[in-house]
Amino acid sequence: MNTSHLLNWNEFEKVDMRIGRILEVHEFPEAIRPAYRLLVDFGILGTKKSSAQITNYKPKDLIGRQVVAVVNFPPKQIGPFVSEVLVLGAIVASGEVKLLIPDADCELGSKVS
Repeated sequence: MNTSHLLNWNEFEKVDMRIGRILEVHEFPEAIRPAYRLLVDFGILGTKKSSAQITNYKPKDLIGRQVVAVVNFPPKQIGPFVSEVLVLGAIVASGEVKLLIPDADCELGSKVS
């Protein structure tokens, strides 16, 4: 671990991570790296769009799945698409992304801390 990049508690509290549910998954052929365009429901926060490099999952297996996402980054233009949230996952040794999955009884929009 590089200690020059350590965050203090106040910095960490600025990261707003929430529980969402994937409603839609669409191919994203315009992306430089393989990705999907997602529509994610965050309950009282509404729905948000995300470009996610999670093509190791089949679209049909992502629909209805709960995820953890950072919801307070500024929107990012990715080709013709504006990504509003960052869906979180772990990058495993093979380079694939494995989604972070909350317990099934988490309410949509719940804050992760």
